[in-house]
Amino acid sequence: MGHYITIATCNLNQWALDFEGNRDRIVASIVEAKRQGAKLRVGPELEICGYGCLDHFAENDLYDHSLEIYGQILSNPETHDILLDIGIPIIHKSIKYNCRIISYNGKILLIRPKVYLANDGNYREMRYFTPWNRPKYYEDYQLPKFIAKITGQSKVTFGDCIVETLETRLGCETCEELFTPQSPHIAMALDGVEIFTNSSGSHHELRKLDTRLQLITEATKKCGGVYLYANQKGCDGDRLYYDGCACIIVNGDLVAQGSQFSLQDVEVISATIDLDDVRSYRNQKSASNQAVNQTTTFKAIETGIELSPTSHLFNPNVVPTNIRPIRYHLPEEEIALGPACWLWDYLRRSKCGGYFLPLSGGIDSCATAVIVHSMCRLVVESIDDPQVLSDIQSLTQDSTFVPKTPQEIAGRLFYTSFMGTENSSNETRSRAKDLAEKVGSYHVDLNMDNLVSSVISLFEVATGKRPIFKIFGGSQTENLALQNIQARLRMVLSYLFAQLLPWTRGKSSAGLLVLGSANVDECLRGYLTKYDCSSADINPIGGISKTDLKRFIAWAEVNFKLPILHDFLTAVPTAELEPITKDYVQSDEIDMGMTYDELSRFGRLRKVDKCGPLAMFIKLYHEWSQPPHNLTAEQVAVKVKRFWFFYAINRHKMTTMTPAYHAEQYSPDDNRFDLRPFLINPRFPFASKKIDEIVKEINERNIEIENNNVSVE
Repeated sequence: MGHYITIATCNLNQWALDFEGNRDRIVASIVEAKRQGAKLRVGPELEICGYGCLDHFAENDLYDHSLEIYGQILSNPETHDILLDIGIPIIHKSIKYNCRIISYNGKILLIRPKVYLANDGNYREMRYFTPWNRPKYYEDYQLPKFIAKITGQSKVTFGDCIVETLETRLGCETCEELFTPQSPHIAMALDGVEIFTNSSGSHHELRKLDTRLQLITEATKKCGGVYLYANQKGCDGDRLYYDGCACIIVNGDLVAQGSQFSLQDVEVISATIDLDDVRSYRNQKSASNQAVNQTTTFKAIETGIELSPTSHLFNPNVVPTNIRPIRYHLPEEEIALGPACWLWDYLRRSKCGGYFLPLSGGIDSCATAVIVHSMCRLVVESIDDPQVLSDIQSLTQDSTFVPKTPQEIAGRLFYTSFMGTENSSNETRSRAKDLAEKVGSYHVDLNMDNLVSSVISLFEVATGKRPIFKIFGGSQTENLALQNIQARLRMVLSYLFAQLLPWTRGKSSAGLLVLGSANVDECLRGYLTKYDCSSADINPIGGISKTDLKRFIAWAEVNFKLPILHDFLTAVPTAELEPITKDYVQSDEIDMGMTYDELSRFGRLRKVDKCGPLAMFIKLYHEWSQPPHNLTAEQVAVKVKRFWFFYAINRHKMTTMTPAYHAEQYSPDDNRFDLRPFLINPRFPFASKKIDEIVKEINERNIEIENNNVSVE
């Protein structure tokens, strides 16, 4: 006999510490889940307070506020008649836990603390919380008086338990627990749990969604069951963009999937499933033998709740949801959508007057401008959403503004400027102007030679020395100083224009947010001037490689119908900080002493593969000694040593880098993702000696092989 149940999960755009706003979005998701006929609603991890509260989790106020907001949700009649799984931080016996509360009709059934915490990469949960770390163990939790008054309960169960309804068993798994070798869903499945809920706070990284969805689908492909995955979506006040993708899986097959990127604050997906499908799928003798051999079982919270009314069996309109393929975005689409959504959240929540971008005519600032254009496109596409319309009218201070094109939005919220000098080419100036016209930004084209000359003259008056560029006979020290003057003055001008440009147009008194355009490879290598235009308020491309940015621009040229982007793709990357002569044009890759492709490889080996100089050399020798590279051991050693030298001498720059959208696994972000000292011996003397020894041994072996071959001949 069939047991048909409609269940729902969601993506919520929660904001750290926005307790009332978070409450309203939670209630809206519950109301929508009920409208879709669901009997179970699952929400994201720590959805009451927002996942990204960081060290605010140390404040007792946060826990008091969270419980007070939870009490308001419990007592709201709109949240009744549906089983709720809500993420919240809880203090139990003076210890702080990351928890889920399962409730029904204003009664708390279970508080389930997170057993295994995420504590690497961008995650520092053990800085704030203690893992429960005691599978199947539980205690009583004394409810605060104001919650007890709402629920009519004094104590509830706190621990690693499951919930039992009239038809089935449900178990909770929270985010990181899915990624552990001994995931809780395995033991739960062997103890009869058929529905698994997972509240998550997972952020976006390029090309990583398939890893997450593979784990989610495999969870029930092996054990059988129904898996509901909920996630936060949006920027909740930090470098991360939580990329939603709530989904429902049955026996390893996807039946519902939410969006990965959108401007929608509340997105609920639902599916109707038949529990008999799970029971048929689990007809495996070896699994049954493991189940009956379990020495301990989970405490089951008996509820008497009916999730599958008998009437469903006779209702022809109750139909199980069909299997569908998993939807993935291309990496180029991820770059177009993720940072754009992040920029929109940051702008509307900061309530600034828009964005200002120094537009150099190069591909990096071009990519930033195109991402802002993508943001404007998303706003136009979502303008029927009342929240999006309210936000754009608030930002423009125009209650009648209903944009029809991305350019209309850019004309009010996006400002660009080409800050040229005598070292700038006509080509870059022209590209910047043409791109600004196509995306619709308010563009300022200026020359700042008099400003540069004034600073140099001031130095000459003060010291009696006038620096000159290297190509005119100056030293390397003079050459770098003259380049840095230009770069740093652009930063000063950027903030001046960001503060005053709206005022010159009679617009909002709110200033603009300055956008940075340093890519992840240049940050890693330190190929930028400290406190130049890389110093900004936020940077949408700071976690994206040059290679991926070029692919994105090629994609946007076609999909955004911007043929001007072809000129950016074919231009040689240059900082244009040195004079252009008949025989010399500054080139980024020549200046750096390595290509952008090489930089990306160095970055992945350093961070993702956790290689030091020696391990990196060994790996690259095996890779680059083969076609198409065909490098000798000496050549590989030179490249590796050069990378580590410049990485070390420039690491101090990472301590001041603009907060950037996290998109890449090898990001050198010094805030909390990539923690390293910033005073390092750049020669890495011991590792260098070991590399030299290996190179010597390789050469000796090669000579021996050659001599043997000659002898044979």
